[in-house]
Amino acid sequence: MAREIRIEEQAQVPLDGAVFGWLAMVPIWLLALTVCLQGEMQGLALRGLVLWSAGIVMFLAGVRRGLSFRTPGGPRGGQLAVMLGMFGAGLLALILPEAIGLVLLALCYAIYAVLDPRAARRQEVPLYFIRLRPWQMGSACLALGGAWLALVL
Repeated sequence: MAREIRIEEQAQVPLDGAVFGWLAMVPIWLLALTVCLQGEMQGLALRGLVLWSAGIVMFLAGVRRGLSFRTPGGPRGGQLAVMLGMFGAGLLALILPEAIGLVLLALCYAIYAVLDPRAARRQEVPLYFIRLRPWQMGSACLALGGAWLALVL
């Protein structure tokens, strides 16, 4: 038995998407700022930054998996590959040295910034990801990059 599901959505970011999407970035910014200040809390903030950022990367992998079920014709191989790769990268970032983990996580966020708008055009994720993801994920990349610079300089 097959069923056709029609989804109508706006390109504008809905209020809940904006609120929850940006709230998830706030700990990244705050923890990255704490790392950059290089005080006695730097080590704890660094560990928190890696944990939170990896958690969000893995959460977004789960979101991608869940959204793959809405794809016309069912989940595609590329969707599954992105989900598995991002989940694995998030896990890997947790066991690598923090400086390397930050680079890996920034790369994951950059990949989401590029792939999610493309996926929205293919009807694999909500249309508003075209507007939200580049800014949201780009802000995470900047925060992680700033924290990384504070560590290596």
